[in-house]
Amino acid sequence: MWRYFSKFIHSPISRFNPSKSNSIPVNFEMGSYCATRICNLQTLFKGKSSGYSTVTSCDSFSEEKPKDNSVSDMLVDSFGRLHTYLRISLTERCNLRCQYCMPAEGVELTPTPKVLTKIEILRLADLFVSSGVNKIRLTGGEPTVRKDIEDICYELSSLKGLKTLSMTTNGIVLARKLPKLKECGLDSLNISLDTLVPAKFELMTRRKGHEKVMDSINAAVDLGYNPVKVNCVVMRGFNDDEICDFVELTREKPINIRFIEFMPFDGNVWNVKKLVPYSEMLDTVAKRYPSLKRNQDHPTDTAKNFMIDGHKGQVSFITSMTEHFCAGCNRLRLLADGNLKVCLFGPSEVSLRDPLRNGAEDHELREIIGAAVKRKKPSHAGMFDIAKTANRPMIHIGG
Repeated sequence: MWRYFSKFIHSPISRFNPSKSNSIPVNFEMGSYCATRICNLQTLFKGKSSGYSTVTSCDSFSEEKPKDNSVSDMLVDSFGRLHTYLRISLTERCNLRCQYCMPAEGVELTPTPKVLTKIEILRLADLFVSSGVNKIRLTGGEPTVRKDIEDICYELSSLKGLKTLSMTTNGIVLARKLPKLKECGLDSLNISLDTLVPAKFELMTRRKGHEKVMDSINAAVDLGYNPVKVNCVVMRGFNDDEICDFVELTREKPINIRFIEFMPFDGNVWNVKKLVPYSEMLDTVAKRYPSLKRNQDHPTDTAKNFMIDGHKGQVSFITSMTEHFCAGCNRLRLLADGNLKVCLFGPSEVSLRDPLRNGAEDHELREIIGAAVKRKKPSHAGMFDIAKTANRPMIHIGG
């Protein structure tokens, strides 16, 4: 999983003191249930349109794009990419302190009044879904620390036109919340786990909890999630010796291990010593499992997917560093403070919270979103340039 890029990036670099840690901060990707619906989405949201049947492949966009362009064009950039996948960051808060995400003392968070409320999240999500988005992923920070997470899942899963509601989580409190989340419509899961060794887990996250994450993975399997995606950021000298141990998790259970390239950015200096490139990870797996073979991936997939004979699960690689996947990008991101990012790696953002709170109608919000999408570049800049100029976290890239 690409956990959220350490918030120290938004602040002066001096906030993070490398002398206090051996780690390299990187740009990763990382309530009570109400049985009665809190509100009727058909009447709560202004200007609601019916759902649209859309395609996620930019290769076939010209043949299959929705007929009502006045709405769906909001999601199409100037290169013909149709954005049907929205990631929503529910919070900047997290119950871990991963060394590659943030300093031990934490980071300065957006004040609560500036974070989107549940009603604001639902209004914006409804606007996106009615315009053609068919997949939403809930992220953070850590989304399960938000007290109204069950209510949000319940309302989002009720949106007409939404096909998939997903979540990326660190799994610390997931096991006890997952049965209710599944009832509330959560369709799929990505659970982060960078090591199978409890002592390493505690060293990396500065917290105990390895057993809780394993319990969450097993709970997801038992509840019928298939596959259960497990995101593992591979770092040389830390967990690169565990690659095949992770692959073994796919033998007997429907687990999809997703190995993610580490982004080796420390302050304003590249440090590639911890980067294990996709080609090396693939070679490691292929030597141990000669039956490894490539799947036919969807054009919008961020992962390169593989099967191993006799294994119930599969193995994937997310190659953000060595082979970007911009050409098939269909993703947008709504941050916890209401800013929209059209490129997960890019620094530019536009606020939807401010016009929303100033009384903007749906058509006005669509114009703001459409203009931002049209400004999306064909590919993101070099990671070094992005890291230097970014003014906030880049959150959950893989997934």
